[in-house]
Amino acid sequence: MVKLNLVGDLHTHTVASGHGYSTVMEIAQVAKRKKLEVVAITDHSPLMPGGPPPIYFEARGHFPQEIEGIKIYFGAEVDIVDEEGNLALGDKLLRKLDIVIVSFHPQVFPPTSRDINTQALLRAIENPLVDIIAHPGNPRYPLNYEKVVEGAVNRGKVIEINNSSFAVSRRGSEENCRLIAQEVKRQGGWVVVSSDAHFCEEVGEFREAQNLLEEIDFPPHRVLNSTKGNVEQFLNRKGGKR
Repeated sequence: MVKLNLVGDLHTHTVASGHGYSTVMEIAQVAKRKKLEVVAITDHSPLMPGGPPPIYFEARGHFPQEIEGIKIYFGAEVDIVDEEGNLALGDKLLRKLDIVIVSFHPQVFPPTSRDINTQALLRAIENPLVDIIAHPGNPRYPLNYEKVVEGAVNRGKVIEINNSSFAVSRRGSEENCRLIAQEVKRQGGWVVVSSDAHFCEEVGEFREAQNLLEEIDFPPHRVLNSTKGNVEQFLNRKGGKR
């Protein structure tokens, strides 16, 4: 069993999400204390109750690129809104973001059948501005994991293993996450381990997700946030976006 070293947290929420409880500064300070090198602020998109308006993402010029030595990326967790895979932010705003995570939430896209969920997700990741698929192990949204992973691998997307799903949100995700991670390993894809922090002290909390990947001997070099260089190379791969 190879122990994973994780240097960044690429899925965190601030007070701007409406149900987050910390500021950007507080998140960065906790990241520094926990010896992380990279953090992405990925607040919810406007269709989530309490989410920020579009101007929040328009005004990214005010957003800091570094705080106390921690590299800070500006992103969003963007909702998939329908079966066609349309997203809650348009491409004009997505291009302003360093990192784009897509996900399902029942407040925006009520759970439906395995086939429809899978279709919606696959169509969403056809968008070249999408980077990461968030918490696909959610049992409320059954998916065809083989097809989702194949789509992600073919389009250069990363699949998240979300630590919050093991303890705080989306209970019942653990076995699904295991199946997904095993499928990603089989197909030679990439994962990212995220906290999905909604309070600053949750930043960098990866233990359950990390244990799962170590148990299945997932290749460390295929974990996006295992090195700062991985993150930088991945997020800089599309020069037209950033």
